[in-house]
Amino acid sequence: MRLKNVLVASAAALCLSAGLAYADEIEIAVAGPMTGQLANIGDQFRKGAEAAAKAINDKGGIAGKQIKLAIEDDQCDPKQAISVANRIVANGIKFVDGHACSGSSIPASAVYAEAGVLMMSPASSNPELTDAAAKNGWPTIMRLYTRDDAQGAFIGPWIAKKYAGKNVVVLHDKSAYGQGVADAVKATMNADGLNEILYEGINAGEKDYSALVTKLKELKADVVYFGGYHPEAGLILRQAAEQNFKFQLIMPDSIASPEFWQVAGPAGEGTMFVFPADPQSRPEAKEAVEAIKAAGFVPEGFTLFSYATIQAIAQGIERAGSADDAAAVAAALKDGKPVETAVGPVVFDEKGDLKDASYDINQWHDGKYAPIAP
Repeated sequence: MRLKNVLVASAAALCLSAGLAYADEIEIAVAGPMTGQLANIGDQFRKGAEAAAKAINDKGGIAGKQIKLAIEDDQCDPKQAISVANRIVANGIKFVDGHACSGSSIPASAVYAEAGVLMMSPASSNPELTDAAAKNGWPTIMRLYTRDDAQGAFIGPWIAKKYAGKNVVVLHDKSAYGQGVADAVKATMNADGLNEILYEGINAGEKDYSALVTKLKELKADVVYFGGYHPEAGLILRQAAEQNFKFQLIMPDSIASPEFWQVAGPAGEGTMFVFPADPQSRPEAKEAVEAIKAAGFVPEGFTLFSYATIQAIAQGIERAGSADDAAAVAAALKDGKPVETAVGPVVFDEKGDLKDASYDINQWHDGKYAPIAP
């Protein structure tokens, strides 16, 4: 009997110890395409989040609590994103760094909103994400990234001016992200007096775009704006090169990754894309960039935005004084005060969008990209 009592007491002590350990952690889910064609984006999310969590934990954590990450794979698929969101909610996680693709973030956001989970996307740009949240009264849906309409307002007029009188085609991949940004660019380009000679959606995931290339060639397209991702963009360029046809390709932010060049090869030479002003050279990013590079990863694309998302969530928890009330954390982040991050000080509006975003026009050359003068 005495031995039994000792064993029970020991088991209780272990449970209490585990409970205390859990209480000393704040779990944040990192949700994105960890596998599949867009796994490079998921890798950027994960590397950025891990570096940020380590930096914060090494300095004492959030109010003395350590950050624990839960990595979730949605493959940028809407159905999988909903499953991931439900699993995150069921596991009692209150904060999400993700999702990546707008087509995943938008349906997942409804799950998070109903459960009172703070979701902050470091990549999704479709306006519907935060517009719908504002309309439905969902305070915990945010993004630490720019919107398609803001990107369209930047590049559309530039295309209209630079390529006035040229044959411009607008393509998209029919996704919430691709079509959303293509529509935004088309609208502002048209408003500034340049109309496209073709507006068309393509089927993502195909391997043969030769018929499309032939059509572009017959139309004598000078410029193609394509709202989509690097696998399709690279294939279109390669297959155009096989037909000895060259046009100026302009893309949104999705090709800020070495994988674009791996697909396109030399056919990608000169391709332009819009991306938020590169944070890697900012003084606020120095520590993050050095740590991520030391781990053998180049912090391109969305890496530092994921890093900044973890930082923002941490500062929101500290401001709210609670890791249990995600709505209070969201409200604390929307109080008008700058949030200090690796991408610079950011301010959120009442919808949960960033204020005063700025952009670069980047161009690929010999396997690397860099900003060019507008």
